Amino acid sequence: MPNIKPISDLRNYTEVLKEVQEDHPVFLTRNGRGEFAIVKIEEFDKLKAAVQLLAHLEQGEKSARENGWLSADQVEALLGV
Repeated sequence: MPNIKPISDLRNYTEVLKEVQEDHPVFLTRNGRGEFAIVKIEEFDKLKAAVQLLAHLEQGEKSARENGWLSADQVEALLGV
C-alpha cells in the first residue's frame, strides 16, 4: 500500500524520512494532489539507469527500423564470436 502524506508532514521531516525504504517511497501531496516522491538514492540511481537503458534500446530499435536488422550470424561475425 502506498505511503501517502500531506506535504505539511515535512514539518517533522525526520519522521517522514524514517518511513522511506527501498521500493517503498513516500508520496507527498499538496492540496490533495500528488506532488513529490521521496525515494532512497539507490532506488533513484536504479530508475535513472533504467531510463537510460530504455533510451538506448529505443535508439537501437530506431536504427534497426531505418537501416535494417542484423541476423544472429551477422552479429556473431561483428563480435568475432
